[in-house]
Amino acid sequence: MRICVTNRHLCQGDFFSRVERIARSGPWAIILREKDLQDDAYEEMAKRCLEIASHYGVPLIVHTKFQVAKRLGVCRIHMPYASFQENPDALASFEAVGVSVLTVEEAIAAESAGAAYLIAGHVFATDCKRDLEPRGLDFLKSVCAAVEIPVYAIGGVTEKNYSSVRLAGASGFCIMSGCMRD
Repeated sequence: MRICVTNRHLCQGDFFSRVERIARSGPWAIILREKDLQDDAYEEMAKRCLEIASHYGVPLIVHTKFQVAKRLGVCRIHMPYASFQENPDALASFEAVGVSVLTVEEAIAAESAGAAYLIAGHVFATDCKRDLEPRGLDFLKSVCAAVEIPVYAIGGVTEKNYSSVRLAGASGFCIMSGCMRD
């Protein structure tokens, strides 16, 4: 399964046209990850993206901004592990909460606290994390073995290395750069 993650700074062309193209391709979900936007601007963007994603039957997942998600009636949210830890009560009203993890310990704790799925990475070298060493397939394999919930790999996953991600136990993968560019 493929989850597409937005980053308008990487987008080639019109952002909303790109979101439509992504939705039309049928991913499992789209995570609207525009972390640098203030709530008002994010909410306006999320409204448009929600209309597009809904038209194609693709769930839109709000990233971190749980108040925006509640106002828009979005039932899924994704958070970095630290934000997830800081807001346990605020997340009770969501159907599914996904968590980005960087360690096996975070993965275990997120699952214990009720996360529906995890995103683990970055697995391979990626332009988005040029200055950081990738965690590798052994890391991914350890995370997948430590939890029962689905784990999605992120970071440098391509068609060429996707099979190794699946062999490590991942349920699927996330793609950001590849879906924002041609």
